[in-house]
Amino acid sequence: MSSSNLNYIGNTPEEQQEMLRAIGVESLDELLSVIPEQLRIEGLLDIPESISEIEMRALAATLTDRNRSAGDTLSFLGGGAYDHYIPTIVEFLMYRSEFYTAYTPYQPEVSQGTLQAMYEYQSMICELTGMDIANASLYDGGSALGESALMAARIKDKERILISETVSPHHREIVRTYCSGQDLKVQTIPLREGVTDTMALEEMLSDDVAGVLIQSPNYFGIIEPLAEYQNRVSSAGQDSIFVVATHPVSLGILQPPSEFDADIVVAEGQMLGNRQSFGGPYLGVFALKEEFVRKMPGRLVGASVDSKGERGFVLVLKTREQDIRRERATSNICTNQGLNALAAAVYMSSVGKEGIRDVANLCVQKAHYLAERLSDIEGVSLAFNRPFFNEFVLDLPVPADRVIDSMLEEDIFIGIDLGKKYQGYEKKLLVAVTEKRTREELDRCSEAFGEVMSNMLTSSAV
Repeated sequence: MSSSNLNYIGNTPEEQQEMLRAIGVESLDELLSVIPEQLRIEGLLDIPESISEIEMRALAATLTDRNRSAGDTLSFLGGGAYDHYIPTIVEFLMYRSEFYTAYTPYQPEVSQGTLQAMYEYQSMICELTGMDIANASLYDGGSALGESALMAARIKDKERILISETVSPHHREIVRTYCSGQDLKVQTIPLREGVTDTMALEEMLSDDVAGVLIQSPNYFGIIEPLAEYQNRVSSAGQDSIFVVATHPVSLGILQPPSEFDADIVVAEGQMLGNRQSFGGPYLGVFALKEEFVRKMPGRLVGASVDSKGERGFVLVLKTREQDIRRERATSNICTNQGLNALAAAVYMSSVGKEGIRDVANLCVQKAHYLAERLSDIEGVSLAFNRPFFNEFVLDLPVPADRVIDSMLEEDIFIGIDLGKKYQGYEKKLLVAVTEKRTREELDRCSEAFGEVMSNMLTSSAV
C-alpha cells in the first residue's frame, strides 16, 4: 500500500513520512502489518472511477427518484413515526442561521436565544405532560426510554426492570441494550388482548424491581388502563419507579400521565413539528417529578436574573461526565436534539392548546372512521376490542405482507406487518391515521383495500 493510494488525505508525502517516523515505523505497510493477511483486501477497491459534479448531481437525482415517500404515496404508516402536518412557520424559524447548525452549543458560547428556545420547549413539555420538570430533550424516544430505565435503577438501587410487551419493539431492544452494560435484568410483561397483562404484572412485582415501563397509547394504538397498573404497583407495596411512554399529540385529549402518578414520562417527539425524514433525526421527550431531578440525564435550562435584575437563561444542571466526576454522572449522554426540540417548541406554540386538541381529535375521528370502513370488508375485523387513539390493528384472512405489497401497487402505504415484530401476528396489520388524511383519501383507501381483499379471497378459493 503506497502513499499515492492515500492522496485524499490532505498531507504531503513528506508529512506522511514524518508521521510514520514519529511512531516508529518505516512505511504504511509496516504500520498495517498487525492486521492478519486473511482480513486484508488485495489490490484496490472495486469502485467506479470519479465523475464530474454535473454527473454526480444527475446520479443523485436518479437515486432520489427511486424513493417513495408520503408526498406522492398515500401513507397510513405509524409505529412511532407519523405523517402529521407541519405549519410553514416551523421550518421558517428552525432554518434561520441563528439556529440551523448540526452543533449543539455548550455553556461558554451558547446564546441567550438558544437557551430561551430550550427553556420554552421544556416549559411546554411540562404543560403537555403535567410533569414538574422536563429536560432539553434526548436523542429520540427509544433513548429516552432507555435512560428512564437506568434512572429508575439509580434512584432505587435495584437491578430489575419490567417492560410491557406492548411497548414499541424497537424501543424495547434499546432498553435491553442500555441495561446490558449496567448488568440490569430486563423482563417483559406479556400482553393480553392488546394491552399489558395486569395479572402477570402483579406476579412479576417484587422487592428488586426498580422500574415498570408502560406505553400508552401502546404500539398497537390502544389506550392502556394506566390507573390500574399504578394501583397494582402501589398495592403490592413495591417502591418502583412508574415510567409512561406516550404519544405527545394524544395528550391534547387524553389525561396526562401525571394524573396516573407517573414518576417519569418519555415520548418520541417526531410528531411535534418534525418530518418523518426516512427515520430521523428525532428527539426524545423526557419529563419527571421534581424530587428526582438530580438523577435526570441530559441538560436542564433555567431562568434567572443577572446583576442588573434582567431576566436571563442558563444551563442549571449538567449531570454529564464532561462536567462532573464520572462516578456522579447520571448518563454519558452529552447533548440534546436542539434543532428538533426547537421545531417542537415552534410547533406547540404555533398550534397552541386548542390546536393540539383539534389535531388529536381529528386523528381519533379519522382513525375510527377508517377502522369502521375496513373492518366491514369481508374477512377483515379489528383485532382488539379496545379504545384506541390514531392506530388500530386489523385481523386479516391472508398474510399482512401480501396485502401491503398489493396496496403499494395502488400507491398506498397501508401499514405495518406485525408478524415482523410479534410471533404469530403474521395476519395482523397496524394502520395509522393522522389529521392530514382527507375523507376522500380515507374512502379511496377503503375502496382499494376492499378490491385487494376480494381478489385475494377469490384467488384463494380457486
